[in-house]
Amino acid sequence: MNEYLNLAVVAFVSATILPLGSEVLFLYYLNDANLSASFLWLVACIFNTLGSVVNFWLGKYCRKFENSRWFYVKLDKLYYAERCFLRYGYWSLLFCWLPIIGDGISLIAGIFKTPLRLFIPLVFIGKSARYGVLLWGGGVVFT
Repeated sequence: MNEYLNLAVVAFVSATILPLGSEVLFLYYLNDANLSASFLWLVACIFNTLGSVVNFWLGKYCRKFENSRWFYVKLDKLYYAERCFLRYGYWSLLFCWLPIIGDGISLIAGIFKTPLRLFIPLVFIGKSARYGVLLWGGGVVFT
């Protein structure tokens, strides 16, 4: 049971703007015959998606501070990000699983007030596919 909690915490934190990777731990736990591979997949998907929701909320509230001196994003860069996000649309949320870029996508989705009813399912699908590939690949490698 402790392994599932460890994976949940690592998957959650790795989806926020903090640098951490949950894939190695996920693959490590797949090698444990006492753990359910499908439950590991579900835990990783759910908590990694919840971590992206944290980025979403950070993005949603950072616009309140855009006129502050300490605001680290230049407005021209913010407008460029907005054009890119609007150009590719909500489907870009399927790529929130990508390292570094994915955190930015979820943050930008919050900045531009993407509805959560679209954000959560699309991010979950993308992250589920990534962990699914790891599950399939890990099963091939470790069996």
